[in-house]
Amino acid sequence: MYMRRTALALLALSYSLGSTTWVQGQSPNDAGRKVLRKVHPEYPSDARRMNLGGTVKLVAMVAPNGSVKKVEPVGGSPLLVRAAESAVAQWKYEAGAESKETIEIHFTP
Repeated sequence: MYMRRTALALLALSYSLGSTTWVQGQSPNDAGRKVLRKVHPEYPSDARRMNLGGTVKLVAMVAPNGSVKKVEPVGGSPLLVRAAESAVAQWKYEAGAESKETIEIHFTP
């Protein structure tokens, strides 16, 4: 009984705080570059009020020094896309040849 109450309390807390869950995914053709620094997207207050969640898919152009040169949205809600683009633009990858990295960020209200 105690475990069930604890689990329910944790679940209620996670819903009340709102969360952004994100996952980086690589396209099947890419070996992918290691991310050295990730910035978590801030859950937009408008999206939170609307209880809006979903997945945003982005393609990041990564320079040889590992900085993100450009972020292009591929899909997702416009409210969530802006937050995801802003966060991914601050990511830092390991140095290597210029590449395109496919990223999916999942927002859960």
